Amino acid sequence: MQTIFRMDGLTGSDRPVKPWMKYAPAIITIGIIVLFALHGRIAQPANYNDFADHSALSGIPHAADVLSNLGFALVANWGWLTLRPRRNSDQLRAGWPGYRLFLIGLFLTAFGSAYFHLAPGNGRLTWDMLPIALAGAGLLIGVRGDTQPGSKANIEAIALALFAAASVAWWVYTDRHGAGDLRPYLLLQVLPLILIPLWQSIYRAPRTDRIAFAIAMALYVVAKVSEVLDHQIANTLGFVSGHTLKHLLATAATAAIVWGLTRRFAGGGHSDNFGIMEKYR
Repeated sequence: MQTIFRMDGLTGSDRPVKPWMKYAPAIITIGIIVLFALHGRIAQPANYNDFADHSALSGIPHAADVLSNLGFALVANWGWLTLRPRRNSDQLRAGWPGYRLFLIGLFLTAFGSAYFHLAPGNGRLTWDMLPIALAGAGLLIGVRGDTQPGSKANIEAIALALFAAASVAWWVYTDRHGAGDLRPYLLLQVLPLILIPLWQSIYRAPRTDRIAFAIAMALYVVAKVSEVLDHQIANTLGFVSGHTLKHLLATAATAAIVWGLTRRFAGGGHSDNFGIMEKYR
């Protein structure tokens, strides 16, 4: 007998999930870890801290790169004020431990990244990387909790937050010994891009959720491309650097996620309204 997986009002497909599909995320995760292990250490590019933005405003150096982090704090506050009062609702309860970590990490990113960009260097980069890693970990646990409400999201959020901190600590340790290794940190960057759409597809997440996360991931990919093309974009556009643009695009990506979560309550915040409102495919 096949099991029908539901999300307590968040998924509504009556089609059973094929048993083998449940194991795909674990197999893919193990595969990525093996590939990282076989690849060997991944170092930070030697010129990473050479950003194109040299603007100044009221004594703030690299002002565009610094001030463009404000959006992260605004989105985090929007999400916290909107979602926290509804954390015990049917629509949010299962994923809240992860989304809470995501919002906290996002808020801290605004300050950690701004601090780093005031005087870019590996000594400050830790405070940029750590909150980003926490936010990525939170997203994974949030969507996993949504799609698999039987999971122990609180414990998993703590465990993955510790892994996020350890991934940054590993980079700091290896960097100080002249062989910086970003692999554990990059794992938390890559896994959400793969596991989130996979989980949402396997467990038939609501269309609004899938759209919101698809938009967010597309924006994030474009943001990473802008980061790589920092100087080229600055030279071409003149008024904005690639890294500043990365911050703005990443802010839009996080806003798409929060928007998708808040849409769950568009019918008045009741799970039965939400179930009627969404058509699951």
